[in-house]
Amino acid sequence: MQCGLSPIVGFRFSLHPMTNDFISVIKGALQETDTSNVWMHTDDVSTVIRGKQVHVFNVAKAITLHAAKTGIHIALSGTFSAGCPGDTAGDVYLDKGDEVANKDNTKQYVSSQFALYPMNNPNYMDVIYREVDRAKERGVFNESMHYASGIHGDIHDVFAFYEETFTHARSEEYKHLVMTVSMSINSPSHGGL
Repeated sequence: MQCGLSPIVGFRFSLHPMTNDFISVIKGALQETDTSNVWMHTDDVSTVIRGKQVHVFNVAKAITLHAAKTGIHIALSGTFSAGCPGDTAGDVYLDKGDEVANKDNTKQYVSSQFALYPMNNPNYMDVIYREVDRAKERGVFNESMHYASGIHGDIHDVFAFYEETFTHARSEEYKHLVMTVSMSINSPSHGGL
C-alpha cells in the first residue's frame, strides 16, 4: 500500500464537555448533526468521521457547534488525516455531491491550536510556515507556541481556515497529511467572547 492514494479524509476526535451531564451533551451534538454524507463510528474513547473533505469538515464543525450551543465549557481534541495507506472504509461516501448538509450560522468564539504534519515532505517547514502566514492573512492567528500555532475567532472562520490549510498543505507529490487540532469553547478564561 502506498501513501497518498486514498482520497478519503478522516477526523478522529474526542469531545469533552465540562459537566457531569457530559453524555447528553455529546450524544445530543451527534444526534443534532446531519451525518448522512459521512461514515461515522463512535466508541468509548472517540468518534471518527470519514468521507469527502468538504463533508468531513462540515460535520466536524456542526458537531462542535451543537455541543458549544449548550453554553457549557467544551474541549475538543482531534486529528484530521488524508492519504493514509489502506484507508478504504467509507469509500461509498466519496460519491456524495458537494452540497453540505449542516448550515447553522450561529456565531461562536473558539480558541484553538493546530499542528501540521506533511508526511514524507522534505520541505515540511516551508509548508507549515506558509500555512501560519495564511492564518495571519485570514485574521485567525493568535500566537506562536511550542509544537503548535494558536488559532482563534468565530467557529466558521476557524473551520474555514482549517479546511483551506488542509487543502493547501497537500501537494500532488506529497498527499499524506496529518493535522491535529485542540479547541476550547465557552471557557471562563475567554472573558465572555
